[in-house]
Amino acid sequence: MLKAPDHQVAGHQAHDRNLGPLVDDSGHFFKPLQDGDRGSREVAFYTSFSSNTKVPSQIRRFYPAFYGTQLLEASDGSGLLPHLVLQDLVSSRRKPAIMDIKIGSRTWYPQALEAYIERCLQKDREYTSLSLGFRISGLQLPGSKESELWKPAKKVVQGYTVDDVKLVLRKFVSSNSSVNSDSDPDCSFAPSIYGGSSGILSQLMELKAWFEDQTLYHFNSCSVLMFYDRDSVLKGGSSGAEIKLIDFAHVVEGRGVIDHNFLGGLCSLIKFVSDVLTTPTNSSLEGSENDGISTGNSIGE
Repeated sequence: MLKAPDHQVAGHQAHDRNLGPLVDDSGHFFKPLQDGDRGSREVAFYTSFSSNTKVPSQIRRFYPAFYGTQLLEASDGSGLLPHLVLQDLVSSRRKPAIMDIKIGSRTWYPQALEAYIERCLQKDREYTSLSLGFRISGLQLPGSKESELWKPAKKVVQGYTVDDVKLVLRKFVSSNSSVNSDSDPDCSFAPSIYGGSSGILSQLMELKAWFEDQTLYHFNSCSVLMFYDRDSVLKGGSSGAEIKLIDFAHVVEGRGVIDHNFLGGLCSLIKFVSDVLTTPTNSSLEGSENDGISTGNSIGE
């Protein structure tokens, strides 16, 4: 039995007969191949990456498991369509908190058509990609009650400023932010989710160390997916915090050159996450109370 993912926070979604990914009950995520060269490039990346002996084994854990491709009935009813068969990253989490962060100040790839590059440049300028080296693409944060869920609408997320990004990274690890978004984030979960030897910051640092040397691939317009088990944390258990890299339709060969675009964005994200741990409260955010994420308008959307 295939269905639309319950916890998708960004990208095309398989609702109302739109084309999007599907999941099953066995931990598989079926992503329809994109049109043109995008789909074939993503298949080529997964195939190359899964068999490339130059990729350290400890780095592979930051990527979804790849199980090949499969012809499936498309979610939009258009007939059989090839799908990537990947690991469903959050299927084992009862109430996952998720954030999709697109990395890089430049989201286009060098071989793209001029019209596509212009569209990407416009978005990179309008969003925080150019100013920060990354932008938030989507997120969800479950509350302590079964029906509570903070999931800002796409247009709200697209309008995030630098201060909004700082605030959201704090809300993501706070116990008081999922429903009452006017509350100052307490960041009470930051040490167990961002910090520690196995926390998100440590994982980001390990990934950074590889990107400082790797010249195999250039990861254009890829995302870091951060997630943890909110239900477990609220009950005093382990967070199970993880990061994964996703979306590889625009990956190209590195040709012996370091991927400075991705590395720069990753370093910027690391700094912002580190700031949450070192300064869990931030008085500079007080002026962002009316910026769209702190008014409560997006809760439950």
